[in-house]
Order: sequence, then structure tokens, then C-alpha cells
Amino acid sequence: MKRHSEVKWSEVVRKALANYVDRLEIIEGGVVPIKKIAKALKDSGVDTSKIDLEKAIKYYEEGRKLEWKRLSTTQMSS
Repeated sequence: MKRHSEVKWSEVVRKALANYVDRLEIIEGGVVPIKKIAKALKDSGVDTSKIDLEKAIKYYEEGRKLEWKRLSTTQMSS
């Protein structure tokens, strides 16, 4: 840490803790908060007005299952 004094280590730790807490909440709740989904879609440039609702629900459920599997395996191996 001393070699990289330009890094704001408190900010790095704060972000890491926030990310960890978010992952725990997702694992416990089993649901990704809508704000996170909306932000991810906006950041990726997806035009949600052209997505069929039925397909969106299907993809959400599939993604949720995959994310649950990914996070639960990550937690088990840590």
C-alpha cells in the first residue's frame, strides 16, 4: 500500500465492502434489486422499450438462476 500512495485505499475498501454486502443481500434474498437491473441495462445501452415483456421475464428468471448458482459457488469456495 505504501508503494501506491496515489490510491485512495479507504475508497477501495469501501467499494469492496459495498460489493460484498450487495452479494450477500442477493444471496439471502435471491432477487436482484430492480435499481441494479435498470442501471446495468442503462449502462449497456439496451433499449428496453423494444423488449417483449414475456421474453424479459423469461430472461430475468434464467439470469437469476445462473447468478444464484454463480454466487453460491463463489461463497462456498471462499
